[in-house]
Amino acid sequence: MTSWIILLLPIVVALIAAVCLLLRRVTRQSACLPITANWIEELSVERYRPMARLLAPDDVEYLRSQPGFSRKAERRFRAERCQIFSGYLDWLNQDFNQVLRALKLVLLQSTQDRPDLAGAILRQQMQFTAGMADARARMLLYRCGLSSVDVSELITSFDNVRAELQQLVPVSAELRS
Repeated sequence: MTSWIILLLPIVVALIAAVCLLLRRVTRQSACLPITANWIEELSVERYRPMARLLAPDDVEYLRSQPGFSRKAERRFRAERCQIFSGYLDWLNQDFNQVLRALKLVLLQSTQDRPDLAGAILRQQMQFTAGMADARARMLLYRCGLSSVDVSELITSFDNVRAELQQLVPVSAELRS
C-alpha cells in the first residue's frame, strides 16, 4: 500500500504544479488587458468576413463541375475548409471574450450602477455561446456534406459588444485590468 503512495506522490505533485502554472499563465494574460480606443478599433469585424464564404456551398458546387474532381477530393476540400473555419471560430471566441472582460472591467470601475448593461452583456454572452455551438455543429454537418454555415449572427453579436465597449471608452481613456 505504501509503495503505491510513494509511486503516485510525484505524479500528483507534478499535476498540481502543472495546474498552478497553467492558472498563473491564464491570469497573467487576462491581467494585461489594455482597454484603449485603438485596441477596440483593432478588433474589427472585417477580420471575420472571410468566414461567411468559407463553408458556402458555391465553391463545392463549382469544384464538382470540374473534370477529374472526385468524392475523395471533395472530402479533403471540406476537411481543409473546416479546419480553417475552426481557427476563425477560435479567434472570434477569443476576441469576444476579451471584449466581454473589458466591458466587465469598465462596469466594475464605473461610478454609476449599470444593471441594463450587465443584463445586455449576459444576453449577448448567452446568444454568442449558443451561436458558437450552432456554428460548430453545422460545421460538422458541412464536413459530411449535409449543411452550410451562416455566421452572420455570431459576427453581429461580436460587433454589438465591441460597439458597446467603444461607446463606453472615450478616445483618450485607457483602462488596465
